[in-house]
Amino acid sequence: MRKNLFKILALINKLILPRYSKRDITKLSKFDQALVAYRYWITINSLS
Repeated sequence: MRKNLFKILALINKLILPRYSKRDITKLSKFDQALVAYRYWITINSLS
């Protein structure tokens, strides 16, 4: 159940949230850094 929830959240993140793969993470604003951390946390939990 938990893994399915994270897979759904990962899909929603992929569709809605912006991508930061081509940007330098150190130059992002604090809000954008928080979004990157949130996306990372969701991705890691959906894979494990």
